[in-house]
Amino acid sequence: MTRPRVAFIGTGGTIASIGATPLDVLDYGATGQSLTADEIIARLPDLARVAEIVPVAYRSVPSSRIFFDDWKALAALCLKLEHEDPGLAGVVIGHGTGSLEETAYFLSLTLKTRIPVVITGSQRPISALSSDAGLNLVNAVRTAASPDARGLGVLVLLNDEIHAARDVTKTSTTRMQTFRAADFGALGHADGDAVVFYRRPLRRAAPDTEFEVTALESLPRVDIAYGYTGSDGTAIRAFVAAGAQGLIYAGFAPGMSTPDDFTAMQAAVAADVVVMQCTRAGSGRVFQGKKLLDAGILVTDNLTPQKARLLLALALTRSADPAEVARVFETY
Repeated sequence: MTRPRVAFIGTGGTIASIGATPLDVLDYGATGQSLTADEIIARLPDLARVAEIVPVAYRSVPSSRIFFDDWKALAALCLKLEHEDPGLAGVVIGHGTGSLEETAYFLSLTLKTRIPVVITGSQRPISALSSDAGLNLVNAVRTAASPDARGLGVLVLLNDEIHAARDVTKTSTTRMQTFRAADFGALGHADGDAVVFYRRPLRRAAPDTEFEVTALESLPRVDIAYGYTGSDGTAIRAFVAAGAQGLIYAGFAPGMSTPDDFTAMQAAVAADVVVMQCTRAGSGRVFQGKKLLDAGILVTDNLTPQKARLLLALALTRSADPAEVARVFETY
Protein backbone atom coordinates (compact mmCIF):
# COMPACT_ATOMS: atom_id res chain seq x y z
CA MET A 1 0.00 0.00 0.00
CA THR A 2 1.29 3.46 -0.90
CA ARG A 3 1.87 5.61 2.16
CA PRO A 4 0.48 9.16 2.11
CA ARG A 5 3.02 11.99 2.09
CA VAL A 6 2.69 14.50 4.92
CA ALA A 7 4.88 17.54 5.59
CA PHE A 8 5.98 18.25 9.16
CA ILE A 9 6.91 21.79 10.19
CA GLY A 10 8.62 21.96 13.57
CA THR A 11 8.42 25.28 15.41
CA GLY A 12 9.81 24.12 18.74
CA GLY A 13 7.79 23.86 21.93
CA THR A 14 7.59 21.01 24.42
CA ILE A 15 7.21 18.46 21.63
CA ALA A 16 10.74 19.36 20.49
CA SER A 17 12.33 19.81 23.92
CA ILE A 18 15.00 17.71 25.61
CA GLY A 19 15.01 17.63 29.40
CA ALA A 20 17.91 16.97 31.73
CA THR A 21 16.64 13.44 32.52
CA PRO A 22 13.69 11.22 31.52
CA LEU A 23 11.99 12.39 34.74
CA ASP A 24 12.33 16.07 33.85
CA VAL A 25 8.76 16.87 32.84
CA LEU A 26 8.54 20.46 34.13
CA ASP A 27 11.79 22.42 33.94
CA TYR A 28 13.05 20.98 30.64
CA GLY A 29 13.23 24.46 29.10
CA ALA A 30 16.23 25.16 31.30
CA THR A 31 18.41 22.90 29.13
CA GLY A 32 17.88 25.10 26.08
CA GLN A 33 17.79 22.02 23.84
CA SER A 34 15.20 21.94 21.05
CA LEU A 35 15.09 19.46 18.18
CA THR A 36 14.52 20.43 14.55
CA ALA A 37 11.83 18.78 12.43
CA ASP A 38 14.21 16.23 10.91
CA GLU A 39 15.70 15.43 14.35
CA ILE A 40 12.23 14.77 15.75
CA ILE A 41 11.43 12.46 12.84
CA ALA A 42 14.72 10.61 13.31
CA ARG A 43 13.84 10.11 16.98
CA LEU A 44 10.44 8.63 16.06
CA PRO A 45 11.11 5.98 13.39
CA ASP A 46 7.59 4.53 13.75
CA LEU A 47 6.25 7.60 11.96
CA ALA A 48 7.35 5.86 8.76
CA ARG A 49 4.72 3.18 9.41
CA VAL A 50 1.87 5.64 8.82
CA ALA A 51 3.21 8.09 6.22
CA GLU A 52 6.15 9.35 4.25
CA ILE A 53 7.19 12.35 6.31
CA VAL A 54 8.67 15.44 4.68
CA PRO A 55 10.55 17.48 7.30
CA VAL A 56 10.35 21.24 6.81
CA ALA A 57 12.87 23.56 8.42
CA TYR A 58 11.55 26.41 10.56
CA ARG A 59 12.99 28.30 13.48
CA SER A 60 12.37 27.23 17.07
CA VAL A 61 10.08 29.77 18.69
CA PRO A 62 8.60 29.55 22.21
CA SER A 63 4.83 29.82 22.58
CA SER A 64 5.18 33.10 24.40
CA ARG A 65 7.05 34.74 21.50
CA ILE A 66 5.03 33.67 18.49
CA PHE A 67 2.88 36.33 16.81
CA PHE A 68 1.89 37.81 13.49
CA ASP A 69 5.19 37.51 11.60
CA ASP A 70 5.40 33.79 12.35
CA TRP A 71 1.73 33.23 11.58
CA LYS A 72 2.09 34.94 8.23
CA ALA A 73 5.26 32.95 7.48
CA LEU A 74 3.60 29.65 8.44
CA ALA A 75 0.57 30.41 6.25
CA ALA A 76 2.84 31.18 3.31
CA LEU A 77 4.91 28.05 3.97
CA CYS A 78 1.85 25.78 4.01
CA LEU A 79 0.67 27.27 0.71
CA LYS A 80 4.14 26.86 -0.80
CA LEU A 81 4.30 23.20 0.25
CA GLU A 82 0.92 22.50 -1.34
CA HIS A 83 1.84 24.20 -4.61
CA GLU A 84 5.27 22.59 -4.90
CA ASP A 85 4.08 19.08 -4.05
CA PRO A 86 0.71 18.28 -5.64
CA GLY A 87 0.81 14.81 -4.09
CA LEU A 88 1.05 16.13 -0.54
CA ALA A 89 -1.80 14.77 1.58
CA GLY A 90 -1.53 17.25 4.42
CA VAL A 91 0.64 19.36 6.73
CA VAL A 92 1.37 18.94 10.44
CA ILE A 93 2.78 21.80 12.53
CA GLY A 94 4.51 21.04 15.82
CA HIS A 95 3.92 23.86 18.30
CA GLY A 96 4.25 24.83 21.93
CA THR A 97 0.96 24.31 23.74
CA GLY A 98 0.87 27.69 25.49
CA SER A 99 -0.33 29.63 22.44
CA LEU A 100 -1.18 26.69 20.18
CA GLU A 101 -4.89 27.54 20.11
CA GLU A 102 -4.21 31.10 18.94
CA THR A 103 -1.92 30.00 16.12
CA ALA A 104 -4.46 27.37 15.09
CA TYR A 105 -7.37 29.83 15.03
CA PHE A 106 -5.42 32.52 13.19
CA LEU A 107 -4.35 30.03 10.52
CA SER A 108 -7.88 28.68 10.31
CA LEU A 109 -9.03 32.21 9.49
CA THR A 110 -6.31 33.00 6.96
CA LEU A 111 -4.90 29.85 5.31
CA LYS A 112 -5.65 29.35 1.64
CA THR A 113 -4.51 25.74 1.41
CA ARG A 114 -7.06 23.05 0.58
CA ILE A 115 -5.16 20.15 2.09
CA PRO A 116 -5.64 19.49 5.82
CA VAL A 117 -3.42 21.35 8.28
CA VAL A 118 -3.18 19.84 11.76
CA ILE A 119 -1.40 21.45 14.71
CA THR A 120 -0.07 19.31 17.52
CA GLY A 121 2.17 19.59 20.55
CA SER A 122 2.81 17.72 23.77
CA GLN A 123 2.50 18.19 27.50
CA ARG A 124 5.73 16.34 28.21
CA PRO A 125 9.04 16.78 26.39
CA ILE A 126 10.00 14.22 23.80
CA SER A 127 12.79 13.04 26.12
CA ALA A 128 10.49 12.28 29.05
CA LEU A 129 9.35 8.94 30.39
CA SER A 130 5.83 8.35 28.99
CA SER A 131 6.04 11.42 26.77
CA ASP A 132 2.94 12.10 24.69
CA ALA A 133 5.04 13.68 21.92
CA GLY A 134 5.44 10.57 19.78
CA LEU A 135 1.83 9.39 19.70
CA ASN A 136 0.51 12.94 19.30
CA LEU A 137 2.69 13.41 16.24
CA VAL A 138 1.78 10.01 14.78
CA ASN A 139 -1.93 10.74 15.22
CA ALA A 140 -1.60 14.26 13.84
CA VAL A 141 0.03 12.79 10.73
CA ARG A 142 -2.74 10.19 10.41
CA THR A 143 -5.36 12.93 10.77
CA ALA A 144 -3.69 15.21 8.21
CA ALA A 145 -3.61 12.30 5.75
CA SER A 146 -7.30 11.51 6.24
CA PRO A 147 -9.60 12.59 3.36
CA ASP A 148 -12.29 13.26 5.99
CA ALA A 149 -10.14 16.06 7.45
CA ARG A 150 -10.56 18.22 4.37
CA GLY A 151 -12.80 21.25 4.59
CA LEU A 152 -12.84 21.44 8.39
CA GLY A 153 -10.44 24.34 8.79
CA VAL A 154 -7.26 23.96 10.80
CA LEU A 155 -7.45 21.07 13.26
CA VAL A 156 -5.81 20.52 16.64
CA LEU A 157 -4.76 17.01 17.68
CA LEU A 158 -3.59 16.03 21.16
CA ASN A 159 -4.46 13.15 23.47
CA ASP A 160 -6.14 11.23 20.58
CA GLU A 161 -8.77 14.00 20.22
CA ILE A 162 -9.39 16.03 17.07
CA HIS A 163 -10.66 19.55 17.69
CA ALA A 164 -11.73 22.51 15.57
CA ALA A 165 -9.33 25.43 15.93
CA ARG A 166 -12.19 27.81 16.73
CA ASP A 167 -13.51 25.79 19.65
CA VAL A 168 -10.51 24.36 21.45
CA THR A 169 -8.58 25.88 24.35
CA LYS A 170 -5.91 24.78 26.79
CA THR A 171 -7.59 24.19 30.14
CA SER A 172 -4.85 22.76 32.37
CA THR A 173 -1.19 23.59 32.88
CA THR A 174 0.26 20.06 32.84
CA ARG A 175 -2.49 17.47 32.54
CA MET A 176 -2.54 15.34 29.37
CA GLN A 177 -6.23 16.05 28.64
CA THR A 178 -5.65 19.80 28.66
CA PHE A 179 -7.17 20.70 25.27
CA ARG A 180 -10.95 20.92 25.44
CA ALA A 181 -13.81 22.40 23.46
CA ALA A 182 -16.07 23.36 26.33
CA ASP A 183 -19.27 24.08 24.42
CA PHE A 184 -19.23 21.51 21.62
CA GLY A 185 -16.63 18.83 22.27
CA ALA A 186 -14.25 17.08 19.89
CA LEU A 187 -14.86 16.63 16.17
CA GLY A 188 -13.52 13.10 16.30
CA HIS A 189 -10.77 10.80 17.50
CA ALA A 190 -7.56 9.27 16.24
CA ASP A 191 -7.98 5.74 17.57
CA GLY A 192 -5.58 2.86 17.13
CA ASP A 193 -7.50 1.39 14.22
CA ALA A 194 -8.91 4.47 12.47
CA VAL A 195 -9.27 8.23 12.37
CA VAL A 196 -12.97 8.90 12.84
CA PHE A 197 -15.05 12.10 12.68
CA TYR A 198 -18.51 12.61 14.15
CA ARG A 199 -19.41 16.21 13.36
CA ARG A 200 -18.43 19.16 11.17
CA PRO A 201 -18.15 22.82 12.23
CA LEU A 202 -20.67 25.20 10.64
CA ARG A 203 -18.73 28.46 11.05
CA ARG A 204 -16.56 29.51 8.10
CA ALA A 205 -12.91 28.47 8.17
CA ALA A 206 -9.91 27.98 5.89
CA PRO A 207 -9.54 27.98 2.99
CA ASP A 208 -12.73 29.88 2.10
CA THR A 209 -12.35 32.98 4.26
CA GLU A 210 -12.32 36.66 3.38
CA PHE A 211 -9.10 37.57 5.19
CA GLU A 212 -5.87 38.20 3.28
CA VAL A 213 -2.73 38.84 5.29
CA THR A 214 0.02 38.43 2.69
CA ALA A 215 0.51 42.16 2.16
CA LEU A 216 -0.02 43.19 5.80
CA GLU A 217 2.98 44.36 7.80
CA SER A 218 1.14 44.16 11.10
CA LEU A 219 -2.27 43.62 12.64
CA PRO A 220 -4.40 46.43 14.05
CA ARG A 221 -3.80 46.72 17.77
CA VAL A 222 -6.49 44.95 19.78
CA ASP A 223 -6.12 44.55 23.54
CA ILE A 224 -7.90 42.49 26.20
CA ALA A 225 -9.04 44.11 29.45
CA TYR A 226 -9.81 41.63 32.22
CA GLY A 227 -12.75 42.41 34.46
CA TYR A 228 -12.64 41.70 38.19
CA THR A 229 -14.34 43.00 41.30
CA GLY A 230 -13.23 46.59 41.82
CA SER A 231 -11.64 47.10 38.39
CA ASP A 232 -11.83 50.81 37.74
CA GLY A 233 -11.27 51.36 34.02
CA THR A 234 -7.54 52.04 34.32
CA ALA A 235 -6.55 49.21 31.97
CA ILE A 236 -9.11 50.24 29.37
CA ARG A 237 -7.98 53.87 29.39
CA ALA A 238 -4.35 52.76 29.14
CA PHE A 239 -5.05 50.55 26.12
CA VAL A 240 -6.89 53.37 24.37
CA ALA A 241 -4.01 55.74 25.13
CA ALA A 242 -1.60 53.17 23.68
CA GLY A 243 -3.44 53.29 20.38
CA ALA A 244 -5.80 50.33 20.55
CA GLN A 245 -8.18 50.17 17.59
CA GLY A 246 -10.17 47.43 19.22
CA LEU A 247 -10.82 46.25 22.77
CA ILE A 248 -12.06 42.91 24.08
CA TYR A 249 -13.49 43.10 27.59
CA ALA A 250 -13.26 39.76 29.41
CA GLY A 251 -16.02 40.40 31.90
CA PHE A 252 -18.13 38.54 34.39
CA ALA A 253 -20.33 35.77 33.01
CA PRO A 254 -22.73 36.03 31.23
CA GLY A 255 -21.26 39.35 30.01
CA MET A 256 -21.05 42.14 32.54
CA SER A 257 -18.57 44.74 33.73
CA THR A 258 -17.97 46.88 36.77
CA PRO A 259 -19.54 50.38 36.62
CA ASP A 260 -16.15 52.08 36.21
CA ASP A 261 -15.06 49.70 33.48
CA PHE A 262 -18.34 50.27 31.67
CA THR A 263 -17.83 54.04 31.80
CA ALA A 264 -14.34 53.58 30.33
CA MET A 265 -15.74 51.30 27.63
CA GLN A 266 -18.29 53.96 26.67
CA ALA A 267 -15.51 56.53 26.42
CA ALA A 268 -13.52 54.16 24.21
CA VAL A 269 -16.49 53.76 21.86
CA ALA A 270 -16.80 57.55 21.72
CA ALA A 271 -13.11 57.64 20.70
CA ASP A 272 -13.88 55.32 17.74
CA VAL A 273 -12.43 52.20 19.35
CA VAL A 274 -14.40 49.04 18.55
CA VAL A 275 -15.32 47.61 21.96
CA MET A 276 -16.62 44.07 22.39
CA GLN A 277 -18.06 42.41 25.47
CA CYS A 278 -16.65 38.95 26.14
CA THR A 279 -16.66 36.71 29.19
CA ARG A 280 -13.87 35.28 31.30
CA ALA A 281 -15.93 32.10 31.90
CA GLY A 282 -14.46 30.20 28.95
CA SER A 283 -17.81 28.90 27.76
CA GLY A 284 -21.15 30.22 26.52
CA ARG A 285 -22.45 33.04 24.34
CA VAL A 286 -22.54 36.69 25.34
CA PHE A 287 -25.94 38.30 24.81
CA GLN A 288 -26.18 41.86 23.48
CA GLY A 289 -28.83 43.33 25.74
CA LYS A 290 -30.21 46.86 25.67
CA LYS A 291 -27.44 48.27 27.89
CA LEU A 292 -24.67 47.10 25.56
CA LEU A 293 -26.65 47.99 22.46
CA ASP A 294 -27.29 51.54 23.65
CA ALA A 295 -23.58 51.96 24.50
CA GLY A 296 -22.45 50.75 21.08
CA ILE A 297 -20.65 47.75 22.57
CA LEU A 298 -20.62 44.61 20.42
CA VAL A 299 -20.52 40.98 21.61
CA THR A 300 -18.08 38.17 20.86
CA ASP A 301 -20.50 35.22 20.61
CA ASN A 302 -18.91 32.27 22.47
CA LEU A 303 -15.27 32.95 21.61
CA THR A 304 -12.67 33.10 24.36
CA PRO A 305 -11.07 36.52 24.85
CA GLN A 306 -7.83 35.51 23.14
CA LYS A 307 -9.63 34.24 20.06
CA ALA A 308 -12.05 37.16 19.94
CA ARG A 309 -8.99 39.42 19.89
CA LEU A 310 -7.65 37.70 16.77
CA LEU A 311 -10.96 37.76 14.92
CA LEU A 312 -11.50 41.45 15.76
CA ALA A 313 -7.98 42.31 14.56
CA LEU A 314 -8.64 40.57 11.26
CA ALA A 315 -12.07 42.19 10.95
CA LEU A 316 -10.46 45.60 11.44
CA THR A 317 -8.15 44.97 8.48
CA ARG A 318 -11.32 45.20 6.39
CA SER A 319 -13.67 47.56 8.20
CA ALA A 320 -14.26 49.26 11.55
CA ASP A 321 -17.98 49.64 10.88
CA PRO A 322 -19.81 48.05 13.86
CA ALA A 323 -22.37 46.34 11.65
CA GLU A 324 -19.61 44.77 9.56
CA VAL A 325 -17.68 43.65 12.65
CA ALA A 326 -20.86 42.10 14.03
CA ARG A 327 -21.36 40.22 10.75
CA VAL A 328 -17.82 38.83 10.93
CA PHE A 329 -18.44 37.49 14.45
CA GLU A 330 -21.67 35.87 13.30
CA THR A 331 -19.83 34.23 10.38
CA TYR A 332 -16.59 32.83 11.87
